[in-house]
Amino acid sequence: MRIGEIAGLVGVSTRAVRHYHRIGLLPEPPRRANGYRAYTLRDAVLLARVRRLAELGLSLDEVRDVLADDSGRELAEVLEELDADLARQEAEVRERRGRLAVLLAQAREGRLPAEGPVSPELAALFADMARTSAGLPGPEPRMARVDRELFTLMDTMATGEEGARLMAAMREAVAEPEAMRRAYELYARLDELAGAGAGDPRVPAVARLLTELLPDEVAAAVGDLGPEAGAGVFEGALFAEFSPAQVEVVRRAMRLAVERATGGERCGGER
Repeated sequence: MRIGEIAGLVGVSTRAVRHYHRIGLLPEPPRRANGYRAYTLRDAVLLARVRRLAELGLSLDEVRDVLADDSGRELAEVLEELDADLARQEAEVRERRGRLAVLLAQAREGRLPAEGPVSPELAALFADMARTSAGLPGPEPRMARVDRELFTLMDTMATGEEGARLMAAMREAVAEPEAMRRAYELYARLDELAGAGAGDPRVPAVARLLTELLPDEVAAAVGDLGPEAGAGVFEGALFAEFSPAQVEVVRRAMRLAVERATGGERCGGER
């Protein structure tokens, strides 16, 4: 058989056959006087085995191990490893499809936030915020959008039980329409500080309002962030578009809220 004939018989391309020769997976057969390779039935059986092993998901190096007499690895061992790897992949796919199903349901119901995809906990928080702010007058303050973006960043940084706990605390904080009215008051007053300096006389009052609205769980979590946990990066993202007055409001409020949440132990009672 010529190369095209053996390739057609086994169901692979001639390019694959030549590649197997180059990497030593398939021995080169003798050539005829005209220079063409002369393949035998044994070559076809070996090539078919290579194809079957590759179709199972084995890498070519693993196929070589199986075919080599001195590899020390039996086919059963390689197949067991492959089966375990496929089981891990199946579990990952099921988990990803579960998350995707939640997002698809939100999208079909018109509840998928513009900042998505986000965790189910943050999606529920955004839904609560939209519900409780629906009756508030006037356009949405710019800081309301910034706040959602920061929640999205926190959602990425704080995962698992910690993230769920933070989102639960925020949902409780905005559960009542009066809470969202005060939050929108805060957003509006922060908007008024756009372009203002850190010494603006309005800063202390706005900082106190933010402190009152910030749940202890969130303040404590931010206080726990060290450099290794990404605190510097988070602060950079937080202040990137803020005016000096807005930055000062947030810094004062966080200091006061952390003191409140920890009994003043971390900040030495600084006011």
